Amino acid sequence: MQQIQILQKVIDYIDEHIKEEIYPKDLANLAGYSPYHFYRLFNRHIGFSIMEYVLRRKLQYALFELANEKKIIEIAMEYGFHTHAGFTKAFKRCFGCPPSLYKLHCPVSRPNRLDLKKLQQKEVGGIILQPKLISRNAFWVAGKMFEIQAGNISFTRDAPAFWEDGGFNDGSVETDLYKLLNPKKHGEYCFNISHDIFENHFTFLFAVDYDHITEIPLEMVKWEIPAATYAVFRTPLVEEDQFVSSIKGTWRYIIEDWLPHSGYEVDENSYDFEYYDEYCHHWEHEKIFMEIHLPVKRKGG
Repeated sequence: MQQIQILQKVIDYIDEHIKEEIYPKDLANLAGYSPYHFYRLFNRHIGFSIMEYVLRRKLQYALFELANEKKIIEIAMEYGFHTHAGFTKAFKRCFGCPPSLYKLHCPVSRPNRLDLKKLQQKEVGGIILQPKLISRNAFWVAGKMFEIQAGNISFTRDAPAFWEDGGFNDGSVETDLYKLLNPKKHGEYCFNISHDIFENHFTFLFAVDYDHITEIPLEMVKWEIPAATYAVFRTPLVEEDQFVSSIKGTWRYIIEDWLPHSGYEVDENSYDFEYYDEYCHHWEHEKIFMEIHLPVKRKGG
């Protein structure tokens, strides 16, 4: 049996027994490997250690329970955390905030079944967890526009900002933005602002936050982004040479796998965007990631 098939069997088992106590050695036995070899294999393909993945998967299911008004103490007991405090501590460690706050941002759907073969075909580079839903007021950005031709694309949202393909990944655009606009916080946005689904021509805006104080250079534009609710996805942690393929694969996963089963649809009144901050600096971090923000609304809403 191929390694991907073996790992698929393991992660399916985890989902099927998500409310039970799960032991690493039992998973290694299920896979037919020694614990040492299995742990290395799992980490390499999944992007997490085995027990970190189990914990995060439990918490992903717990998010669904939270979204459906179940009490935190009941969820904690069902998923093996024993105490409210233990559940809250684990939750904060994974998501950076307490369950009571994250409850406001829970997806309404159960976590998607993870299909490792599909993720491998998309070259994602690891596992994509459920997104966080955030509501954001209208905000302004400023930056440079680029016109890009791209073939064999049906919808604009199938065409993320492929800076590698456009030849813009040498850092010069980023350098200009910070030099000329001096934003208060680090972070670059890339928007597809062309809503034209009939032509293979796209307009991308590479930008930073704009404070309405800094004068806009002639070669740049300012742009208002409407208020929206976003599903925020993080790409898997990968090394630099996998970063571009991971971004492309994550977009494919969102459009082809997550969105159709999520209970949401794209909110066409706003813009999707990619967001890059210091966590994508390969000279600072061994493995890097970025975020994809997709404006969504409840289906039929």
